[in-house]
Amino acid sequence: MNKIKDIELKEKNSAIDLVNQLSPAGFQASALGEAVDLIEKAKKENATIFLSFTANLVASGLRGVIAEMCRKHFIDAIITTAGSVDHDVVKTLVDYEQGSFDADDALLHSKGINRIGNIFSPNKGFALLEKKMQSWLQEFCKKQQCFSPSELIRLIGQKIESSGSFLHWCSKNNIPVFCPGITDGAIGLQFYFFKQQHKDFCIDVTADLPKLGQIVLTAEKTAGIVLGGGIAKHHLIGANILRDGLDYAVYISTATELDGSLSGARTHEAKSWGKLRENAKHVNVFCDATIAFPLIAAALKEKEVL
Repeated sequence: MNKIKDIELKEKNSAIDLVNQLSPAGFQASALGEAVDLIEKAKKENATIFLSFTANLVASGLRGVIAEMCRKHFIDAIITTAGSVDHDVVKTLVDYEQGSFDADDALLHSKGINRIGNIFSPNKGFALLEKKMQSWLQEFCKKQQCFSPSELIRLIGQKIESSGSFLHWCSKNNIPVFCPGITDGAIGLQFYFFKQQHKDFCIDVTADLPKLGQIVLTAEKTAGIVLGGGIAKHHLIGANILRDGLDYAVYISTATELDGSLSGARTHEAKSWGKLRENAKHVNVFCDATIAFPLIAAALKEKEVL
């Protein structure tokens, strides 16, 4: 057994130094240190890296870390929700502001402000999104009428000229973005509006299944970095049933397993379903992803893995 060691605060602590000190500190500090080691090992063993995350994280400043990983092509495929596309586009058009969890929501509504925890997102951004999406859909549909979610998201990414956009870098680096629940968001509402006048317009969510399956089946090894839960998490781990499960898994979440939810399920539960291999390397980090993931990414960057 390794000894628990006290964290030493130096005049200057690099990310690697801090993470190295967290590993023997106990509790979730140790889990975070293990997550860095596991991701580094997966990358060095040429594993195909899947990243899943929920929309709220793109609304936060964590979007910058995701965009950087996509810029450097550290990630091979993304699985996320429709809201991630919404926020990525809207944040290129307007600024989000830091608010309060205790804000008067009725007052915010009257002022045209949407609250995501302690983040304020102005309605005007979604009005601008509507104009953009309707124009883009008109252009896209001149060439074809039916799209897979990843195909449509790639086209949207090509329209974004912002280095802070993860969609921009995914389209530039040919990183597929899978979104099985693509109609569940502001862009879904835009699809509804567009379809009123364009009856032949369609999104075929089944069209992405062979593409995702091919990535899973041809991978030497697979690794899943899962931020939060929901449909994005399940689509990632569920797809890996095709190859008897992930070889590596890092879950970062504040959800608990006590209600039997998928979002709260820990890594080892997935072994019973064949979503993780029985000998898979895995760790659960019980922490807000906006705290844990930047530390993990910074350490990987200093290690020259990222």
